[in-house]
Amino acid sequence: MKFYIATDHAGVDLKDYTVELLKQKGHEVIDLGPFDKERVDYPDYAVKVAQSVLADSASQGILICGSGIGMSIAANRFHGIRAALCHDAYTAQVARGHNDANILCFGERIVGRGVAESIIDSWLASSFEGGRHCGRVEKIESIQG
Repeated sequence: MKFYIATDHAGVDLKDYTVELLKQKGHEVIDLGPFDKERVDYPDYAVKVAQSVLADSASQGILICGSGIGMSIAANRFHGIRAALCHDAYTAQVARGHNDANILCFGERIVGRGVAESIIDSWLASSFEGGRHCGRVEKIESIQG
């Protein structure tokens, strides 16, 4: 699987850990930054990942900030993006299985490395279940605000 990943200044350490973890698991990772802890605005990086995932339909994204909330809100502004804020393995599994989420979001100030790894493992082990969930995802995609 190919992943596009980015953060803001509040998630650089967990992003770097996540990049290495995914590479160790055999995944291709495109790190869109930032590469230091200088203050940046999270929406700028959410845009980079959302646009990359939309342009590369076989890929998925990961966005990290302090809480994960801002990144998920910003990424979900894009039609075709279903960014899910996950705090544990269960929410990651449901996001993939029921909502066909294509961007995983979490917060460095909320989850540590061990929890982040369990979230990622659950995300990787899950796939969209289809069936009764298809109509709901289609309704989400049809929303025009």
